[in-house]
Amino acid sequence: MAMTDAPVRVGVLSLHTSKETKAILNAVEDLGHEPVWLRRENTAISIENSEVTLEPDVDIIANRLLLSNTEEPAEGLGLATTFERIRPMLNTPDAVLGAIHKFATGATLADWNIQVPDALLALSNDRLNEGRERFGDVGVYKTAIGTHGGGTWKVDLTEPVNPKVGNRQAFLQELIDRDDEAHRDLRIYTVGDEIIGAMYRYAPEGDWRTNVALGGSVQDASGDLPEEAAETALYAADVLGLDYAGVDLVEGHDGWFVLEVNPTAGFKGLYEATETSPAPYIAQLAIEEAGGTVDPERVEGLSNTLDDSMPSSMPRPEPPTSDEVPMIGYIEDVVVIGTSGSKQTLAKSDTGATRSSIDTSLAAEIGAGPIKSMTRVRSGSSKTGKARPVVDLVIGIGGNQHTVTASVEDRGHMDYPLLLGRDILQHYRVDVRRRADSDHPAGRESDLEE
Repeated sequence: MAMTDAPVRVGVLSLHTSKETKAILNAVEDLGHEPVWLRRENTAISIENSEVTLEPDVDIIANRLLLSNTEEPAEGLGLATTFERIRPMLNTPDAVLGAIHKFATGATLADWNIQVPDALLALSNDRLNEGRERFGDVGVYKTAIGTHGGGTWKVDLTEPVNPKVGNRQAFLQELIDRDDEAHRDLRIYTVGDEIIGAMYRYAPEGDWRTNVALGGSVQDASGDLPEEAAETALYAADVLGLDYAGVDLVEGHDGWFVLEVNPTAGFKGLYEATETSPAPYIAQLAIEEAGGTVDPERVEGLSNTLDDSMPSSMPRPEPPTSDEVPMIGYIEDVVVIGTSGSKQTLAKSDTGATRSSIDTSLAAEIGAGPIKSMTRVRSGSSKTGKARPVVDLVIGIGGNQHTVTASVEDRGHMDYPLLLGRDILQHYRVDVRRRADSDHPAGRESDLEE
């Protein structure tokens, strides 16, 4: 495309408010071009007399739709596909689909001779469990679509597992771990054909998952990045067709293995470790792909800060109508789902609790863990709280399913084995008069003291 000095209108397609989205929009503006935040409040596509128009109009779109933690990722992929058919796009829907589905990622990379852990996806319970012995006594169990470490379990493979967790397909994967070192993996962030930064991520104490969102620590790896890992990361992003990505690798006894490739990887941990933000490099790629020009020195200078202040391009929000937020009761009938089973149970809504919690025996019954990571949970007048194990949990309410990291505690003396915290209640309005157990006495003393 011919280069021009005219400002490029760069649309960032992002229905959420994240520091990464804000940083990219701010970088576009700081580079002398026009950022446009494509959100629910301001975006429409019109077909009239076979003419397609986009409002607000843009020259190119950087796709930042978060699909892994949505209930219907196909809706988001369809929306992105609509935009991609009428404007150039970075991280196209086809590429994103191949990346957010972790087994599709592994199959694609393996087909291109990129080393990935052995894995097995089976649609039937019998076939999955017939094949689980090849992974040894302990393996990794993942939902094919997941995010922030949610939907990933380290499981005892002497016990059966299910081919699905709720409505999400699941699979088994070999656990790659070098016994002589603390558990860590390597995140390499690529933009175009360049590596912007790299960091080692260490699992928090008592856990094996390294995600920063779960409390893992980070260390700069950019200066002494192993050549094999660097080449593998660039090759993996290229094979999947991603313009920018966080490539996660782990070192085994047989070299480097690609674990996952994240098309909407966060910047927080990378910036913390490397003091380099990918945002201006993504902005530069979009501007240049649309024929605009930027000053490379300005890009490098901007990368020294992570400007996640509210962009000037933030559209005016529209207040949500009450009909948009579903209602649940104070006591709600839910389905709780683990790796080996599910159970219908009653749950209590508690807007005072940050995190949902599950009874120890119920967690064991459905195969929810516990994973031995610990979190400090405040209780009553205690300022410091007490340490409790946490587990990944899928909770179904009505037609919706939510993957949360719940604390595990002995709730045998409570009326309800499950407590719904704000990690779930943020998506609902709570009617305290509505109870699924209408014949239940209103609030035993033990329950009210939680």
